[in-house]
Amino acid sequence: MSCGKTHGRHENCVCDAVEKILAEQEAVEEQCPTGCYTNLLNPTIAGKDTIPFLVFDKKGGLFSTFGNVGGFVDDMQCFESIFFRVEKLCDCCATLSILRPVDVKGDTLSVCHPCDPDFFGLEKTDFCIEVDLGCFCAIQCLSPELVDRTSPHKDKKHHHNG
Repeated sequence: MSCGKTHGRHENCVCDAVEKILAEQEAVEEQCPTGCYTNLLNPTIAGKDTIPFLVFDKKGGLFSTFGNVGGFVDDMQCFESIFFRVEKLCDCCATLSILRPVDVKGDTLSVCHPCDPDFFGLEKTDFCIEVDLGCFCAIQCLSPELVDRTSPHKDKKHHHNG
């Protein structure tokens, strides 16, 4: 398969990967002890129900979007993120929640590169985007340990939004 060519739904590697991620997340949420991908998510560890990932466009660029536009929720800060969690999948269209990047203090960041030196972890949000997975050529799964990563600092400026 190559980028930009029209293929059937089952020939899109990004769509297939997101479908597998969703199945694994749902298995953990349902406390399914026999998930096929338990090496990524362990159903016995409470709170680890997210496989964060990055998606790349057909030119190799990272896809990014914005959360909390207008600053109406939590710390009132709009942010840019390249990190996502799959929520729903229908054919090759997906609802992705935008994961909020945070620094070691738990403050919201705008992150356009995964190696940003201030980036420490991710928090789940209720901000979502609808995407056509056929528009992407690559996906990179990240460690579930990035989500709700424990920080040595306690004074956070916003509340967790799950």
